Amino acid sequence: MVKRVLMIAFHFPPLHGSSGIQRTLKFSQYLPALGWQPLVLTAHPRAYERQGTDQLKEIPPEAIVHRAFALDTSRHLALGGRYAHWMALPDRWVSWVAGAVPAGLNLVRRHRPQVIWSTYPIASAHLIGMMLAKLARLPWIADMRDPMTDVDYPTNPLTRKVYRWIEDRAVRHSCAVVCTTAGAVRNYQQRYPDVPPERFLLMENGYDEENFVGAPTPPPRQPGAPFTLVHSGIIYPSERDPVELFAALAGLQAGGQLRPGELRVVLRATAHDEYLAGLIADHGIGALVTLAPHIPYREALAEMLGADGLLVLQAANCNHQIPAKLYEYLRAGRPVLALTDPAGDTAGALLQAGIDTIAPLDRRDLIAAALLRFIAQARAGTAPVATPAAVAGASRRARAAQLARLLDQVADARAAVPVPNQAEEI
Repeated sequence: MVKRVLMIAFHFPPLHGSSGIQRTLKFSQYLPALGWQPLVLTAHPRAYERQGTDQLKEIPPEAIVHRAFALDTSRHLALGGRYAHWMALPDRWVSWVAGAVPAGLNLVRRHRPQVIWSTYPIASAHLIGMMLAKLARLPWIADMRDPMTDVDYPTNPLTRKVYRWIEDRAVRHSCAVVCTTAGAVRNYQQRYPDVPPERFLLMENGYDEENFVGAPTPPPRQPGAPFTLVHSGIIYPSERDPVELFAALAGLQAGGQLRPGELRVVLRATAHDEYLAGLIADHGIGALVTLAPHIPYREALAEMLGADGLLVLQAANCNHQIPAKLYEYLRAGRPVLALTDPAGDTAGALLQAGIDTIAPLDRRDLIAAALLRFIAQARAGTAPVATPAAVAGASRRARAAQLARLLDQVADARAAVPVPNQAEEI
């Protein structure tokens, strides 16, 4: 009997500009060899602000992909650039629920999956997973990745209330809640003491070796070229705000410790270029900081491989999160400067990998000192890089094997309990 899993994921090619794509895409690539055929229920490409075809070819032939009706409220339903808040609850893609639930029921009827798996950070995905699990009487795994809510997140009180309702249903009605950091697992176990602690599982993000092997060879470093420090991916204004970094750069520039032509900070595919351009202009650091557009994924990996250093930005309000890009940084084997809370999970993952070049994101004085020290270490060849053991343990193939074991456990547990004929129940 062929085992199938219905995977509900908003982030999937041809969407581009988000490292979140890799989790579902790589799981779908590796699960067939592990005995599971993926049925991917995703959104129609019109819902994506940014699209690219470079990763479409990575979708495995074994995967059955259905792109359900979906709109982006802010782009498709706004009048004069404005829309009622309720039209974007829990998120701007809530219309996807209306398209995905009937499409998902059709996939269940046709292909008889044993398990449903939905993945955050689009909250509507868990709404779809919850509804399909109830209608189809199938076990549901909620791939939470990071906690959906915190004391002040989401910032809007009504949105936070809706998120908390979805989060509570996911925790109580799924058979497993999967997180990407140990801190997130502990967070949920503490918040839900009445839920069996073993329901919360750790399944980290990772890197894909095949993508690195297929990445273009970076050009050789030119003599006298500036030290290049690359941040690859989205810079969220509240979770990765570089204001203190920019202030530190401005101070170093004014004091003559950094001169134009010595350092080039590349912020690649930030998704918030307008906001960042204003900050760069305000601080007068245009000679040091460059905003760079999105490039195909493997070209972005090549840029990491050729950089003098790689930059991590992660605020203390994300202490139970680790940027998915971090695992690709580790595999790239380049020195990493992490501006993050030393007590958070991101710093913990780096320290475990043997990297201690870390400073708080909210302290310009410590950032300035750490940056100068980091550049000196990297130029001298003494900056720490990830240990081989840390790199080997973070591959996507290993994570997929972990997911396949969980799917086997869930499917076996369901098979042991008689259920009504699902074709009659839908």
